[in-house]
Amino acid sequence: MKAMEMEIKALEVNKTWEIMDLSPKKMPIGCKWVYKSKQRANGDIKRYKARLVAKGYTQREGIDYMETYSPVARLTTIRSILAIASIMDWHQEQLDVNNAFLHGDLQEEVYMELPPRVITKKSHQVCQLTKSLYGLKQASKQWYNKLTSFLLTINFVHSKADSSMFIKKLKPPLWLSSYMLMIFLLLKII
Repeated sequence: MKAMEMEIKALEVNKTWEIMDLSPKKMPIGCKWVYKSKQRANGDIKRYKARLVAKGYTQREGIDYMETYSPVARLTTIRSILAIASIMDWHQEQLDVNNAFLHGDLQEEVYMELPPRVITKKSHQVCQLTKSLYGLKQASKQWYNKLTSFLLTINFVHSKADSSMFIKKLKPPLWLSSYMLMIFLLLKII
């Protein structure tokens, strides 16, 4: 119960949706709760997690989403940059972005049924999604677009070999590769 409340609060703080009346010509997609427990190394339960997931399998192409493509780093790219970092004695860092998909801005008009346990003043209201949500077909694409636009504003450039790898031209260069929801960062510490 507490995990669900924390997730709802995070979604509201992130302004993931706006609650509104559903227009007669629109069809909302459903959603569901997915539960998981995080464990310590000894197997004891550290905490419980709840994630609200959109039922993206009910989305209709051309209506609820236009594109789903999102590049993923090739395994050879990851291996190559890790090998270079090892040879050059560069520092390697792996970053895991919390709620990564929730940072992607939606371009399409997507409506979702109210999550279970979310109560509104009026009945028959829905959530108009403004940000991506896990389960949406376009979620990974929107996260990639958000990450790419940010990296380009701070002077990273796309690698010509792999569109999921970015390089910042410094002396020595700063390399960053995005693999699904993790970011690998390689840099020389002087």
